[in-house]
Amino acid sequence: MVTQYGIKYAVNLITAHFGDLVAKVCECLLRRGPLTLQAIVRSTELTSSQVKNSLLVLIQHNCVQAFILDQTGEHGDGAKQSTQYIALFDNIIQRWRFPKFLTMVSKKLDKQCVELLEGLLQHGRLTLKQMFDRARSGQNEGDDVVQEAFVKLLNAHFIERCPASEPVLTNPTKEEEAARKRAAKSGKILEVQETLEQRVVEAAMPTEALRFLFATETEPTADGGKDKSNSSSVTLGEKRKHDAIESKAESGATDEQVVLWRANIDEFIRHLRHKACIENVRARFDDGAVIVFGAMLEATRSAEKKVKTENSVPLSLSSIYEEVIKSEEGRNITFDRVRASLVQLSCPPFVKAANESYSVDFKKIIELAQHEEVESIVLKRYGRDAYRMFRLLSNSGHLLETDKVADATFVEKKETPIILYKLWKDDYLQLEKLQIGVKQTPFQLWKVNKSTLKVHVLDEMFHAAFNLSQRVAFELEQEKELSNVLQDKRVNRLRKRLLLESSQMKLDDAIMLFHDF
Repeated sequence: MVTQYGIKYAVNLITAHFGDLVAKVCECLLRRGPLTLQAIVRSTELTSSQVKNSLLVLIQHNCVQAFILDQTGEHGDGAKQSTQYIALFDNIIQRWRFPKFLTMVSKKLDKQCVELLEGLLQHGRLTLKQMFDRARSGQNEGDDVVQEAFVKLLNAHFIERCPASEPVLTNPTKEEEAARKRAAKSGKILEVQETLEQRVVEAAMPTEALRFLFATETEPTADGGKDKSNSSSVTLGEKRKHDAIESKAESGATDEQVVLWRANIDEFIRHLRHKACIENVRARFDDGAVIVFGAMLEATRSAEKKVKTENSVPLSLSSIYEEVIKSEEGRNITFDRVRASLVQLSCPPFVKAANESYSVDFKKIIELAQHEEVESIVLKRYGRDAYRMFRLLSNSGHLLETDKVADATFVEKKETPIILYKLWKDDYLQLEKLQIGVKQTPFQLWKVNKSTLKVHVLDEMFHAAFNLSQRVAFELEQEKELSNVLQDKRVNRLRKRLLLESSQMKLDDAIMLFHDF
């Protein structure tokens, strides 16, 4: 979901990284949606050359995706195609998290992998040859070392092939639209409708068999054929899929010297999501339950097809125990202890059991974490009485009268409407008035609308992140100007900036909870 302050925050990031000109084009796309080149030129009042160059920068850094919109005429006319450009809001705000991604790789892999990933994050997209050239100019590393680091990152799914340059997107036909409406009327459960940005990203994404494929060709064999013993495909266990595209590889379609690669943002966010879930479990349960929960995440991570997966694939008790004992701390846990931990994790239902199988309920964990975050905001901003009222209304899930709120929370009846109005004014509560008689004063009924509240809280977080980023930029400018003053003043400035950056990191964790997880 893109909020108004979310757009401001994203534009501020692009301005800091690429300047005002590129940011102007980006803001135009964020505010107006997909546009053709000519429409962007008219809207920004920039020259065609300036817009083209800005778009190239944004595409290079995975912030904009071009696509062809195929529109079939309503009266049997021929299909009309036009190239349009859409800003990828989700990718833009990930730019602030690059240090988190590098830290993650440094803990899981080695220094060469960190350097290779740093190059991809810095340049957006690179071919394998460009990665080799960069390594030679920097650390004088050999091609074998770079390729080994590349394969490690690919096996971990931290990097991927770049999407198609201009995927074709078709509008739903009248028959498809009518079928969707009929299904909605008949009461069938439908998935949340995808946004245009999600449709474009999905259409541009390479197939799973090709996305993480890396095949190296070796010297010709004695019989004139190519020895493919050194070919490596990271889609292990998918030999049939590999064979299906092997002919394309031989014809040069998968020539590794021209294929563009980039960081796989989804995989990094998935790891951060799992980390947040583990920390949520750690706050409620003992170490044994945390180890079992972490093992379940590790065992099912590769089966997750999207970041916002609601439930993991089910695992048997034996499979969970097998994963638990792979870690050093897990080898101290018995089979019965694993079973007991799963019972613990079922209340609240972080883990669901069915037919002797267990699965992680990501949706429940994330919703509970979001709920606690909002309650924390209410407590800090409005006080304990407001916190009790908000929690009562949030847990009840329905409208409550003012007097009932006062009675249930033990707050003075004179103070109750004042506090409730304050929460309503700041969009934390929903107010409805019920008129019984003509001359009677209407009843005031209160409730928490969790869906709209989530959007509001996220917008507030983006607002705070925007302000913090501007303040950090100001502090950096001040540090440059005070380079010749006393050491004590410089140290104080540095401490102030580090404190602000620490606040930024914590705020970004909260933004991920509401936006990315």
